[in-house]
Amino acid sequence: MDQEIKKLLEENLELSKENNELLKKVRNTQKLAQIYRIVYWVVIIGASYGAYYFVQPYLGGILDVYSGGGLDSLNSEGMNGVPDLNSIQGLLKSLQK
Repeated sequence: MDQEIKKLLEENLELSKENNELLKKVRNTQKLAQIYRIVYWVVIIGASYGAYYFVQPYLGGILDVYSGGGLDSLNSEGMNGVPDLNSIQGLLKSLQK
């Protein structure tokens, strides 16, 4: 009986060592998965911020035009020598005569 107990204890020890190795591998895999997940989200957030930083001037111009700020600023600046509607109509009337 003593021989059987010793054999069972040795088998139990071998299984425990094997189980411990597998658990260490699982733990390492979980750590790597967590690191990859963090890197993934940093890349996603960084790319989003970079895209916004790159596109923001264009979006600002579009929003100004649609909100009316772009046209008002053009009218207030006098459009730098571009004739207005009244001068164009006067030119057309003079050409028709």
